[in-house]
Amino acid sequence: MTDRTRRYELVAGDGVVRECRAHTRRALSEWFGPAGDPGEVAAEDALLLVSEVVTNALTHGGVPYELRLDRTDGRLWVQVSDTSAVRPRPHGRHHADRPSGHGLYLLARLSAAWGCLPRGGGKAVWFEVEVPARPTPRPGP
Repeated sequence: MTDRTRRYELVAGDGVVRECRAHTRRALSEWFGPAGDPGEVAAEDALLLVSEVVTNALTHGGVPYELRLDRTDGRLWVQVSDTSAVRPRPHGRHHADRPSGHGLYLLARLSAAWGCLPRGGGKAVWFEVEVPARPTPRPGP
């Protein structure tokens, strides 16, 4: 790990989504300060997308085995690697009234960019979220 990169080995099973959210929440707070705090739009978007990507890996992608977080100026870049080489793809048009099938729609709507890269015998689904600096309050007179 560096001050700009964190990698976490994952063990699939109960709690892996919660574990990935906790790692991401901690990195957001440490890297972006108040802009990465719970309740901030960018932080909440990043946590939701981590949940979606890890859940998709569990449901469709085989076994998620690594979460990688990278910080760039004003952005959080997230990769979730799994053991399936099958690329994510939408199953038709998005319908809000369906009980599932919202993950890729949310990636497209909430991330600055997203994609999929081959990795070993599987793949890494990645996304970026912009984390704009929160203005520092000015001291009163």
